[in-house]
Amino acid sequence: MTAHIDAEALRSSLQRLREAAFDGDVAGVMKRTVDAVHGVFGYGGAGIMFITESGDLSYIAASDDAARQLEQAQASDGQGPCYESYVYAREVVSTDVHTDSRWPELRTRLSAQVRAVAGTPILLGGSPVGTLNVYRDEPVGWDKSDVNALIAYSGLIAEVLATALAAQEHGIVAGQLQHALDYRVVIERAVGYLMGTHRLDAVTAFDLLRRRARDSRRRVADVATEILGRSTGPASDDRVDDLRPSDLGLTGLPSPEPGLKT
Repeated sequence: MTAHIDAEALRSSLQRLREAAFDGDVAGVMKRTVDAVHGVFGYGGAGIMFITESGDLSYIAASDDAARQLEQAQASDGQGPCYESYVYAREVVSTDVHTDSRWPELRTRLSAQVRAVAGTPILLGGSPVGTLNVYRDEPVGWDKSDVNALIAYSGLIAEVLATALAAQEHGIVAGQLQHALDYRVVIERAVGYLMGTHRLDAVTAFDLLRRRARDSRRRVADVATEILGRSTGPASDDRVDDLRPSDLGLTGLPSPEPGLKT
């Protein structure tokens, strides 16, 4: 079977992007990257999302309106292949989001031209800070060459971001990324705690943190610290020792198992 992605075309595209990477700001690099992913390989569109302090994924760059809509829908709903790619820190693909049973609410918010979707995490220091996402306008099975191309592009983005952080660039994107890196451990621990005590999957547990942060107008790291009941991050005025589903504004979830403490 012929690979979807031509290896030489991928190499040339990455080389051109790398040579031009530092001619502009980080946002400019993001835009050039999604345009390259979109144009060189014939995907329907591409986009990049980064995590914010409230735990939301926010789009930074998109090749077209459909890609922007895809990112906004996933960020708002807390579900979808790209959202899961961030939470699980691995590639997540869908042959057709309109028939994919994993995300029933997402498909009602997307245009008919967004069908096959793939997301790959952007990793800094081994932890995800965002995702690179692509879509096709017809159902298709993603092959290894597609996934490897996305990993290569996300790796290039990570290189640019790491350089910007090392240079102490004072931009919105750099600030968001530094926060994500500073507090990734406490957030991951809080997600693990919620998974264990309430028998949740990682996406649901992270979404609980995200909703709590949004509703209380705090950073997700502050909420995570509150849940753990430790001083591993910024102090909270309303620390709790045993967080129940109702405390997070949701009902119908199991209460903590007896004997498990924060």
